[in-house]
Amino acid sequence: MLVNDLLRETAARFPEKKAVWYNGESKTYSEILNLSRKISGYLQKHNIQRGDRVAILIENSHDHIITYFGVLSAGCVAVSLNTQTTTDALIYLLNNSDAKVIITTGKYKKELLPALKKCPEIKEVIIDQENLSDYQKIGHCNAVTLAEVYDGDTALQDVRSIDIDLAEIVYTSGSTGTPKGVMLSHLNLVSNMVSIVRYMHLTENDRVMVVLPFYYIYGKSLLLTHFLVGGSVVIDNNFVFPNQVLATMKEQKVTGLAGVPSTFMILLDRTTVRKYSFDSLRYVMQAGGAMAPSVQKEVKEVFSPAKLYVMYGATEAAPRLSYLEPERLDDKLGSIGKPIDNVDLLLVDEKGNSIPPGQMGEIAARGSNIMQGYWKDPEGTDEVLRNGLYYTGDLAKIDDEGFFFIVGRSKDIIKVKGFRVSAKEIEEKILELDEVHETAVIGVEDNILGEAIKAYIVPRSEGDNDKDMIDQYLRKNLPQFKLPKYIEFRKELPKNKSGKILKQKLKEELSKNE
Repeated sequence: MLVNDLLRETAARFPEKKAVWYNGESKTYSEILNLSRKISGYLQKHNIQRGDRVAILIENSHDHIITYFGVLSAGCVAVSLNTQTTTDALIYLLNNSDAKVIITTGKYKKELLPALKKCPEIKEVIIDQENLSDYQKIGHCNAVTLAEVYDGDTALQDVRSIDIDLAEIVYTSGSTGTPKGVMLSHLNLVSNMVSIVRYMHLTENDRVMVVLPFYYIYGKSLLLTHFLVGGSVVIDNNFVFPNQVLATMKEQKVTGLAGVPSTFMILLDRTTVRKYSFDSLRYVMQAGGAMAPSVQKEVKEVFSPAKLYVMYGATEAAPRLSYLEPERLDDKLGSIGKPIDNVDLLLVDEKGNSIPPGQMGEIAARGSNIMQGYWKDPEGTDEVLRNGLYYTGDLAKIDDEGFFFIVGRSKDIIKVKGFRVSAKEIEEKILELDEVHETAVIGVEDNILGEAIKAYIVPRSEGDNDKDMIDQYLRKNLPQFKLPKYIEFRKELPKNKSGKILKQKLKEELSKNE
């Protein structure tokens, strides 16, 4: 099965069902399918071939979904771009992906116009705005309005593809350097969606609230899993006003909510969520980074009787690798659970040998969901894909029942006086304090210790900035060598649009100030 088959087959089953709600308007499966065929028809008519890359620079919306499926129906490779972008970022991504087409909106004109002048491979610009004169002046690319494409010819049929064809290049956030293009095939994506549907027990009656961007693989998985079963998607891009999102959840009677740890921290600390009752809510799910056990308990309580699914994965895994059954949350608190269907998870040492229960090793995975590699980066690919396994870089232990517990990232281990200290462990302890909204712990250079521990803390309120209180609590709960040498309070921490804390930004700030 191909990714675009998810839309085609579901539209045949539920043609008039409302598939996507966005900005007060719903579109049915048949409407989305028909418009996606217009995109496919335009690309084929303008000699965009099977395997060509097509960039999508559109925030979550009907148009993003229509465009995405239209690109795949034309046999092309979708390259969904981060909508929090700059001109330099666009130049790099468009040239690196060798994109021939970009489909976008006038919202990004300021960043895109100067970028296009330095991207000679772009032949077509499809844009949701009427005045195209500035784009027509560029010379090497043809510009057309999205409305014209929607009014144009429909593709007679999808371009023939096979499931090991490249479907999508997903660029990582680049928080630790130059973004890597993760190459995901139709097989990678569809096989993972099937597994997710099974453990989430998704049906055509499910309706998910989407606040995560579709260019982020976790956000994309919400779209694809619900299209697979004939469910529906509710889009709200206004998480800067989280109470509004709660109101939309209530109004639209969503059955599911997905987020990263910061999503739930904001809902718990910055909204009136405890005053709401969500009668239709069946589940909430968390992935995209470790959520402290203390926060998991609170999320479970606040959203009860909805079930909390704690999940683990990576962009390179399209994206899901494991989940913790909600029924085991209390007795396996802090665990990422066990592998999902059709995935093997192993714990290995530096040489790839299996690690017995109770000892720490690196998580490695295998399955039909594992990426083909990094785009134009054979060295980076060889670093993580070895011996038929994907090496995640996450350090963990397994208990006697086979449940995985992450200790930290191999690159997020702080070496203090020769001791290996997990930043994650310290963060979880700090988050046990009611006065703390969120935190990030990093290692900083120290002439005596090698590395010293620094904790950045966002308090829940302005008065919750008592360093002595935090220090006393940590001294009671952590050994001496794991105590932060420095504590700095912040109003907020740097994050990407998907809500992940960017520790690299904090490290870069320190290096600039030295």
